[in-house]
Amino acid sequence: MTLTPPAVDPPVLRKSLGVLDGVAIAASSTAATTSIGIGLGVTAGVVGLHLPAIMLLAFLPVLGIAGAFARLNRVEPNAGNGYVWVGRSLTPWLGFMVGWVSIVATVAFLAYTTAITGSALIQLAGDAGVHRVGGLDLDPGSTAQTTAVGVVVLAAVTLTAVTGIRKAARLQGWLLIFEYAVLLGFCGYGIVTGPHDFSLSWFNPFDIPSPTALAQGLLLSVFCYWGFEAAFSVNEEVRDPRDASRAGFITLCTMLGMFLLGSIAFQRVLSEEELAGHGAEGLAYFGERLASQPLAVLPLVALMFSAVASLQAGVIPAARGMFAMSRDRTLGPVWSRVSPRFGTPAAGTLLIGALAAAVAALSLVIPRLADLIMATVTAVGIIVALSYALTALAAAVRFRSLLREDWRQGVRAVVLPTLSALSLLGLGGYLGWSFYTSADHFEVSADNGWFLLATPLAMIASGFLAAAYARWVRRSPYFRTGRGTDAEAPHLIPTTPH
Repeated sequence: MTLTPPAVDPPVLRKSLGVLDGVAIAASSTAATTSIGIGLGVTAGVVGLHLPAIMLLAFLPVLGIAGAFARLNRVEPNAGNGYVWVGRSLTPWLGFMVGWVSIVATVAFLAYTTAITGSALIQLAGDAGVHRVGGLDLDPGSTAQTTAVGVVVLAAVTLTAVTGIRKAARLQGWLLIFEYAVLLGFCGYGIVTGPHDFSLSWFNPFDIPSPTALAQGLLLSVFCYWGFEAAFSVNEEVRDPRDASRAGFITLCTMLGMFLLGSIAFQRVLSEEELAGHGAEGLAYFGERLASQPLAVLPLVALMFSAVASLQAGVIPAARGMFAMSRDRTLGPVWSRVSPRFGTPAAGTLLIGALAAAVAALSLVIPRLADLIMATVTAVGIIVALSYALTALAAAVRFRSLLREDWRQGVRAVVLPTLSALSLLGLGGYLGWSFYTSADHFEVSADNGWFLLATPLAMIASGFLAAAYARWVRRSPYFRTGRGTDAEAPHLIPTTPH
């Protein structure tokens, strides 16, 4: 006689968040200050003085993606979000791929943000007069030095994320208030007093040098918006799933305003050569052009706070994504262990921090921080475009019946997500082809097209290998049904009254 093991309720997370908490997590994950301080310089090196145009263009498909996330979240809130939605609507293999590449991209993001955090701290030390420690000249552009300092910060924020998402959201809220106050003050002052004349050509995408520059600039800009969906990664921990959707849209629209403000201010104050030439030190240089010390150090402090907040905000959704996948037995059980004390996936959160530190150490093969940023942002931009596009297509398939029932709802639920998905897939494919044809040999360099193409392809290939292991070794039921564990099935742990 075969004995059937007793059913065990899946592990659950504590519901304790409101819409403002979701906004804090999502806004910290998008890291507006980091994107403005570093991402604008990287993007300007590709599109020149057309940052407002490229930010507006990139917002359109991302807005369609956000609509797909919100609609799917209303019918099926799940910490795995895209992984669950794509697996159910398209195929479990693509669903697993979305979950996998999102996590891999987040770990790569954490590794590069670790270096940015270290760079900001070393720059602050220099402003304080500390230029040498133990016989070593401090260099904020050195990948080795910035990574060593940043890993210490990564360890601290990972521990904070373990102790409770509510506490993490509150910390990020205070950091955001400071960051935005500094950004609004300096960018507003820069727009009014900048020496370079304002030009409407900044908003003209047809003046961008080439189709390749347009495609790469759009993917870099999509990367800047990446992170709004962190609000959906904690949708099992919000009191009302609609709060996750509200938080995602609020964050996305806020980011558009901040990016337009920052891009106009930077182009009013800095020349094209200055924009593209300062990399990780761009925001500090911007502050020095507008104010003298000690006020000039405030943008650098804001950058440090933004990097710290985005480290913590990156750890949180990655741990939740792996929690959902582990709950479905597509990943090992360690990722779904919930701390009875904190109500969070503590072990998984610690492992995400350790993986990010390990990848940060591997990135030392790229010695200059500016090259590391360019290589990472380009690779992650392609991966983000792929995962966004698949999630949008999943929404189009899930709600295709609305085209017959209500054409207005059908346009919002099916047509717009489909157009957004096709535009992102087309951009990623075109950019990948341009990388392939731009070089005739492989070299670990941010200027080598084969290297820039190989990095996202390696992320995707590793996902197929992991999916095969989950399908035939772990024998996960997810690959038979495409359905994730029902997050609402068990009684959720109530919030401890205060």
